[in-house]
Amino acid sequence: MLPPLLLLIATMLWGSSFIALKIAFTDYSPMWVIFLRMAVASVCFLFMYKGLKKFQYRAGDWKLLLLMSLAEPCLYFIFEAMALQHTSAAQAGMVTAVLPPLAAGLAFIFLKERITGVALLGFLTAFIGLVWLSLAAEENEHASNPILGNALEFAAMACSAVYCVCLKKLSERYSPVTLTSLQAFSGTIFFLPLALMQDTPDFTFGPALAAIVFLGVFVTLGAYLLYNIAIARMDLSKATIFSNLIPVYTIIFAYWLLDESLTSSQLAACGLIMSGVVLGQSRRKQLPVVTMAAMPD
Repeated sequence: MLPPLLLLIATMLWGSSFIALKIAFTDYSPMWVIFLRMAVASVCFLFMYKGLKKFQYRAGDWKLLLLMSLAEPCLYFIFEAMALQHTSAAQAGMVTAVLPPLAAGLAFIFLKERITGVALLGFLTAFIGLVWLSLAAEENEHASNPILGNALEFAAMACSAVYCVCLKKLSERYSPVTLTSLQAFSGTIFFLPLALMQDTPDFTFGPALAAIVFLGVFVTLGAYLLYNIAIARMDLSKATIFSNLIPVYTIIFAYWLLDESLTSSQLAACGLIMSGVVLGQSRRKQLPVVTMAAMPD
């Protein structure tokens, strides 16, 4: 029961991250927000140096480690930061519902997991619902360009799916603490020059700075660490199912903290997305031979 419990907590934290980002972006530029959350998480990981000392690099793994870090946090957070500049937290949270079928598709290609016709139908249904959600969106103070924002969030989910496949393979020989800390350190290095290219903000403690600290400690460190622990102990397809809860958490938090709401048409689109996600979770049989031949060693 431990892995499902960890995933329940991780998805709740991820659902709250959209709201925290919206709050942080009110006072700070996206690149500074992302850099600072990575830096906060990195500082926290320094206190776990005993666990990091156990890291034993395996020759050739640099390609897979680099791809994992490039996919998430680097490209993932760039797309997500851009997305939240144009769409609401509630809509961005709903787009995360496409992660399970995307991850299943990559697992089919690289991990040789077979996907049923019903699962493919589920992916198509969820994608249609995503398009409907975007087209039915109305421009307001929370979403200036929802079509663009939702498309960027979809790109972030594609990066996340690549990350999940890499993580599953790497978790066979590296600890969750090692992999999560690598994300934090690589993200800090990657986003530092991007942040310095923008004006240095005046840091004053308030809701925005508190949101950044929350993102660093509870999301970048906490949620990812819990997720990485769980994914090392269960099948990838089963673990990604729990990401379906992220939209639910996000909508609840957005309504509660940001006073966001969805139109009746958008709620219907959300229902279509969730229906597609449920279809996409039909049983997937695994081929007898599981290889990573198509992935870098």
